[in-house]
Amino acid sequence: MLQEQGLVVQGHKPSEITNFVESTKWADALSAKEIETLSNYLHVYRAEKDAVIVREGRREAYLCLLVEGRVNVMKQGANRTAKQIGTIGKGNTFGEMSLIDGEPRSASVVAEEPSLLVVLTGEGFARLSLEVPRLALKILLKLSKLLSQRLRQTSGVLVDYLSGE
Repeated sequence: MLQEQGLVVQGHKPSEITNFVESTKWADALSAKEIETLSNYLHVYRAEKDAVIVREGRREAYLCLLVEGRVNVMKQGANRTAKQIGTIGKGNTFGEMSLIDGEPRSASVVAEEPSLLVVLTGEGFARLSLEVPRLALKILLKLSKLLSQRLRQTSGVLVDYLSGE
């Protein structure tokens, strides 16, 4: 699925993937053993500049941890023109909503510069849920907190926008 979008699979050993995950904000929420276990369910991809990593409206379920690089979040407006609504830097995640709700992607994500991604697919998360349910629950709680924080930020921006500040 990601190869169709111009992303290149990078062959990395689980120990290398563990090091990648440890360089992200996910390391704060997981123990070293949990990161090591999770690494068996992850894949590494490289995206060249301007590669579309996530396409708005598509239904593929995968979460990306950005290990290197920078990406832009783009949303189509009413006139069908894409507008940049955010930028995501190294150590952060995107695409998590697709693992939870299975709905079409709400925005596109485009590589602003060459980027390295660690990816948890929907299939990988389903396998993790069956094989290591306690870790899957911990990841689900982390995703819930992340989405809650983003909703709070968006609500604050919306209030400021509506009040003309």
